[in-house]
Amino acid sequence: MKRRSVIKIILILVGTLILNQGQPPNPVAAAVEFAPGVGADADQPVIRELLAAFDEAEAAVKKADLDALMKFYATTYNYHGLKRSDVRRVWEEVFVHYGDISSSHVFTELKLAQADGVRKAFVTCTGWLYGTEKQTGKPITIDSWVREVHYLVKEEGAWRFFGNAGGADDHVPAGSAPHHPLF
Repeated sequence: MKRRSVIKIILILVGTLILNQGQPPNPVAAAVEFAPGVGADADQPVIRELLAAFDEAEAAVKKADLDALMKFYATTYNYHGLKRSDVRRVWEEVFVHYGDISSSHVFTELKLAQADGVRKAFVTCTGWLYGTEKQTGKPITIDSWVREVHYLVKEEGAWRFFGNAGGADDHVPAGSAPHHPLF
């Protein structure tokens, strides 16, 4: 079963590269798509809410609206030790150096859970963050990820990005932070 999932991801990636001839795509309205069969047995209203959260975050990214983007990070956000203030700083840097920013997310697995009265979603995702270097005008892939597990929580009635479900270090040296902490 896992081999089929890996093959699907590889085919999606290869198809995307062939169709885009190795160049970042033109920005599109929908930033998220589900691989065939993903979420078929999940709560459809929850899926719509998750898609809306990613789409709203994408709209904030395209506008370089840092305050709107930060609404989508949970108050207790933790991505490998990076907190909300860290992610804000990283996004500020991204917006300073890149324009025409967009992302693509392909969900290949979705798990929903509830613990201690909190709704949780674990979304396995492959994706890319694209932009144009402001200094050179060249299109660039700012970041990419494969089978990253986005961890979201329902906070104040909305889905918020909580971090990575793979665990987090207590401390990450400032120089080792990824350029774009994945949603």
